[in-house]
Amino acid sequence: MRKFLRRIIVVLLFRVSWKKLFVIGTILTVFRVVIQISSLPNPLTEWIISPPLDVSSYQRLNHGKNSRELSVTSDNQLKMSEHLPTVVALNSTARTNRSMRVMERRERLLRRKRRRKHARLVEKIIYPPPPAVPDHLQRFIASLEPNEALAYAKSEIEKAPLVTDDPDLYAPLFRNISIFKRSYELMELLLKVYIYKEGERPIFHEPHLMGIYSSEGWFMKLMEDNRYFVTGDPEKAHLFYLPYSSRQLQMAVYVPKSHNLRPLSIFLRDYVNMLAAKYPFWNRTHGTDHFLVACHDWGPYILKDHEELIRNTIKALCNADISEGIFKAGKDVSLPETAIRNVGKPLYNVGGKRVSQRPILAFFAGNMHGPVRPKLLKYWSDRDEDMRIYGPLPNRVSRKMSYPEHMKSSKYCLCPMGFEVNSPRIVEAIYYECVPVIIADNLALPFDEVLDWSAFSLIVAEKDIPKLKEILLSIPLRRYQVMQNNVKRLQKHFHWNSIPTRYDLFHMILHSIWSSRLNQFQESQIS
Repeated sequence: MRKFLRRIIVVLLFRVSWKKLFVIGTILTVFRVVIQISSLPNPLTEWIISPPLDVSSYQRLNHGKNSRELSVTSDNQLKMSEHLPTVVALNSTARTNRSMRVMERRERLLRRKRRRKHARLVEKIIYPPPPAVPDHLQRFIASLEPNEALAYAKSEIEKAPLVTDDPDLYAPLFRNISIFKRSYELMELLLKVYIYKEGERPIFHEPHLMGIYSSEGWFMKLMEDNRYFVTGDPEKAHLFYLPYSSRQLQMAVYVPKSHNLRPLSIFLRDYVNMLAAKYPFWNRTHGTDHFLVACHDWGPYILKDHEELIRNTIKALCNADISEGIFKAGKDVSLPETAIRNVGKPLYNVGGKRVSQRPILAFFAGNMHGPVRPKLLKYWSDRDEDMRIYGPLPNRVSRKMSYPEHMKSSKYCLCPMGFEVNSPRIVEAIYYECVPVIIADNLALPFDEVLDWSAFSLIVAEKDIPKLKEILLSIPLRRYQVMQNNVKRLQKHFHWNSIPTRYDLFHMILHSIWSSRLNQFQESQIS
């Protein structure tokens, strides 16, 4: 074996002409490249070696706006009109065109297949099946007119079966878990919503999903994407949705620094009048089966130019102030204000620390607007180490501990009103598992018709701000632990999910609107 290897080494080193071997290898490589190029459907040789050009073969290509005039100069070079867009492939063969058509057809088919697959997936996940019911009951429900279905739902809720243990619901959070569960099941079984298609973007049908006004946008997005509650037949609808965004309306119509909301109000008045003239549904009930969802602070005030809109419509408002005469408790819906900072991950950073890791008694940081916050700062700023009360969180403080970390490290999170009664801090406190302390005398609490807010929050009157620490320290540790545990159990009812789940925030808002419609409905309305 060693002798054989030595002979090979001797041959390679002394008897082979490496120059000749290199030349032969180069020739073979060039030859192979030429063969490969010539086999292409649109040979590169036609670009490298320009053939004699046939002037008559270049005509003016007329494709509407995308046409381009081609001409040939004396030195056989193509010249294109500068005012026309690029580019037409030259000398393309019939074989190339056929290949391109085949590829385009395959791409279209793939796109359709992907769309169908996505639609099946969305429908499979987003729209859960209704509760299992016997076939004869399904036929009975399908035969009901909308008003008959509402009457049936009211009678069924009144005789709701007792619920003692439900894996999806935690009884201490609710005023009456049996009534809520039965009402929610009937909503899933019966409710159909018609969404008006009228209205141009961005004010209509374009959800605003970021910031403190995002609740209206998330509801709009999930409602319009829904295929379970939404119906295309208005004759089957129990509710009619006015799909506008108060935030988008403010950005599109309001003149900055004008302090004049009248143009916004007139805009909505004209929109409702247009719907009433075009369809019979508004005039049939004078708007009592219509609803709107608005989270901007101005939401209630831009309804004033249409009497039936402000008086009869079910209004889901973040600014749920019962003292101004616009929001009607029992008819209207208090919309939770949520501050979404990441549209792709609306629940980013949600969660908190255990009780033993919450050394701060109470925390607040925010802008000093409205009548309540300056009073809070006056009595508690830099007065007590246990009471971390600030205006905007100072840099010296935020460098050591961020705003979310303060909430996660506090037993109680203060939620005082600003210019208006609503505040995103209520939901923030719930997200960070901090017991909310609500200081807003005239706020109608979200989902108050079903949730028992005393089980997981404290309501402190504005006049009691000087006694705030005394009030908090009077809560026994055992009661605080129960309240904090209830906050954790409550969280899922305030979650925005890109794919909605049962009992989440989208469904809780929709249930409040459904409940309001049932409360207003009189059996005498059955035609």
